Amino acid sequence: MAAVIVTVMLIPQSLAYALLAGLPPETGLYASILPLLAYACFGTSRTLAVGPVAVVSLMTASAAGAVASQGSIGYLTAVVALALLSGVFLLLMGILRLGMLANFLSHPVVSGFVSASALIIILSQLSHLLGIRATGHTLTEMTAALLASRSDIHLPTLLLGSASLLLLWWMRRGLKARLLRLGLSPDSAALAAKSGPLLVITMAIVLSYGFDWQALGIAVVGSIPSGLPLLALPGFEPALWRDLAASALLISIIGFVESIAMARTLAAKRRQRVDADQELIGLGAANLASSVSGGFPVTGGFSRSVVNNEAGAETPAAGAFTAVGIGLATLYLTSLLSYLPVATLAATIVVAVASLIDLKVLRQSWRYSRSDLYAALVTMALTLLMGVEVGVLTGLGLSLMLFLHRTSRPHMAVVGQVEGTEHFRNCRRHKVILDEKVISLRVDESLYFANAGFLQDRINSLLATSASITDLVLMCSAVNDIDLSALETLEEINHQLQEAGVRFHLSELKGPVMDKLQRSCFLDKLSGRVFLTQYEAFTTLAQGIAAHPLPVLSK
Repeated sequence: MAAVIVTVMLIPQSLAYALLAGLPPETGLYASILPLLAYACFGTSRTLAVGPVAVVSLMTASAAGAVASQGSIGYLTAVVALALLSGVFLLLMGILRLGMLANFLSHPVVSGFVSASALIIILSQLSHLLGIRATGHTLTEMTAALLASRSDIHLPTLLLGSASLLLLWWMRRGLKARLLRLGLSPDSAALAAKSGPLLVITMAIVLSYGFDWQALGIAVVGSIPSGLPLLALPGFEPALWRDLAASALLISIIGFVESIAMARTLAAKRRQRVDADQELIGLGAANLASSVSGGFPVTGGFSRSVVNNEAGAETPAAGAFTAVGIGLATLYLTSLLSYLPVATLAATIVVAVASLIDLKVLRQSWRYSRSDLYAALVTMALTLLMGVEVGVLTGLGLSLMLFLHRTSRPHMAVVGQVEGTEHFRNCRRHKVILDEKVISLRVDESLYFANAGFLQDRINSLLATSASITDLVLMCSAVNDIDLSALETLEEINHQLQEAGVRFHLSELKGPVMDKLQRSCFLDKLSGRVFLTQYEAFTTLAQGIAAHPLPVLSK
């Protein structure tokens, strides 16, 4: 049953996203057969529905359009090569266990990129809704092209497109509530509302055939070859592959991030788990299958995965049955689909991607983290003004820069004892007991090459505040690792403190960090002592024992 429902939903989506990618409509159907079977064999999510998606289709059009013109043999060759290269990259990342790459793109950056891509997609479909010719890959290019062709607007196409938009929008927003009032169960009403695009497309096909809309100048999809795709290995063209390699890698990363986020969300609802590394292999196999069947890059789709989950899919077999359904559609329904108006197909794309525009994350970022807000805004702006590839590269760079910025300037606090307890807290936030001769500094980050100098500067500034300091304790309860650069900095700090007559102590070292330090000579040179707890360090040093040499503990 889940497969039947997803098949009904996927047929119009496949046609629409093929149009978005600048490809013949049957290509969308081809990209929804073998990839589903391949993912069912190698993927780990029980409900993820793989196939063409909006953002990846847009990126495909942008990448292939850079090397060939739409409609040419070279364009089709480039699209198939993109699917093949994406599959290879995803497989390699899976074999190398690089599933953690999904964690390096921050949510605000991804939301900014996806929202901007959705706006570009909507603009790209306006030409089909208006019945004019207008092309472009950026906001400025498409706006200029639309304005230049505004006098050529085709009124019948505009009326059909507007009616399709209104009907699809009402079905998405109001049909469920109407069905609930008629007595349908919530699940049935929700699934019926999500199947609205198929109803609109069916109505458009019937009316187009009955009233010969093509004679009015309304563009239709046209002849669609029937039959299953022919299997063939893409030709090896080194120059083409070299030109497409960077784009294919970006498509792979964005597709994986979108897919794994959806898979994890659905798995969490069912108390299941997905393996990110195996998901890379599953998606890689799906893209390889798409390339040998004449399709284009695919990934896990948001809306149809939700429908698949709500329809009760329990295993990846639902995806395999969906592939059978799409295969039957390519055999027996293509003659009917040829009467489908392009304006109605464009309307389904607009309504589908409108939900991807997430401005809520901007409001959240404004209140919570201005740096995330600026990163999202920059990603959105560059995606809109310079294209999706520049946008996604910027998003990757900004995510890494934000990570480095935050970890290179970690939170550090001078801590003191909460009276009557063994707890130590920030002296600026709590009323605590301090000792003028003992400074306890807590660092809330692992120590590595990017933040070791910041720690050294903070310690130097603390020493400059008082000449009575005899001991400095570095509280390492939040330190999970110390790399070689940070170790060398700690050795410098120890040496500087010794010259200043201040002993350097460590407290609350974690086992793995202690193991690494014991493999170095740092502990032998440490002027102070390694304490098991901060309470032990403070009470020992504050009682005046600091006036005598303290041995370094080996454990």
